[in-house]
Amino acid sequence: MKQSDVYNSDSTPSESLAASKQNGNRAKLFIRLGIGLALWVFLYYWLKPAADFITYDIFKLSASSHLGSSVAFFLYDTPKVILLLVIVIFVVGIIRSFFTPERTRQILAGKRQFFGNVLAGGLGVVTPFCSCSAVPLFIGFVEAGIPLGVTLSFLIAAPMVNEVALILLAGMFGWRIGMIYLVTGLVIAISAGWIIGKLKMERYIEGWVSEIKMAEASPTTSGMTFEDRIHYGLTAVREIVGKVWPFILAGIAVGAAIHGYVPEGMLASFMGKSAWWSVPAAVLIGVPMYSNAAGIIPIVQALMEKGAALGTVLAFMMAVVGLSLPETMILRRVLKWQLIGVFIGVVAIGIIIIGYLFNAIL
Repeated sequence: MKQSDVYNSDSTPSESLAASKQNGNRAKLFIRLGIGLALWVFLYYWLKPAADFITYDIFKLSASSHLGSSVAFFLYDTPKVILLLVIVIFVVGIIRSFFTPERTRQILAGKRQFFGNVLAGGLGVVTPFCSCSAVPLFIGFVEAGIPLGVTLSFLIAAPMVNEVALILLAGMFGWRIGMIYLVTGLVIAISAGWIIGKLKMERYIEGWVSEIKMAEASPTTSGMTFEDRIHYGLTAVREIVGKVWPFILAGIAVGAAIHGYVPEGMLASFMGKSAWWSVPAAVLIGVPMYSNAAGIIPIVQALMEKGAALGTVLAFMMAVVGLSLPETMILRRVLKWQLIGVFIGVVAIGIIIIGYLFNAIL
């Protein structure tokens, strides 16, 4: 072989070395992910035996006592919820790495009513935005020419139809309940946005919103490598779990108290199918509360175990995560009270209808 043939090869020695190093790093990353997944499965499998051992053998609590039942519930559900959160947020974080606010605006811009509402509802499920993002997102959507109704479908779906809540519900009650939550939440987001869009309430957007010029678009994520997206998912796990764990502990503590101390069937008289007023009451109670999906799911589990009807509990959960008072106050910065009132009223009516519907058919 001539020396010139060596130098005319497709890659230089330094490029080959860099490619080999990259492949080695990728292999190590896959090995670490495999070990992490195996550890996750091992821990999840032994949660129940470990919780029972600590409660009844180490703490010497009676399985028939209120305190024993509450402690076992807390020790089992806390790591269970956190483990589910870790795996869900990691996977969804990778999916979210393909989306930025700018890309979301580009997808929704120019879409007509109803089709735009459907698309906005679907994007709200998979994009990383919560009520704290409501103002900058709303401004960006308005500036991009996205219709008001389409924008509100997105802002309703993003906190209400939460992928964390979906997986937790499916893990605790089965995929049937999880899909009911997903479908009903999307129906409310799409319908409410479509109705508000038809009411032509653009005049109730604060005037300064239309005058604002958005800053330069966020950088896209199209150039991210597979390894970058994995690290994006791991970062999402650290950030989100780090923020929500106090709500998880508080929610599970409340759920444990209900599980251990509330008599069987007592809640059926307040939140059962026979109490016609239970669904609107659940919505009224849920609106001023502040929690996220991770914190409210353990309470949902405890309520259903004690005889509360599914439709009533779903209405309560959706009111807490979709019509929270903090989100309302945030939106007030960009919407006038007339539009805020219509927004709350339409979404609340949708939640109440869903609650009654599922109490009737399930």
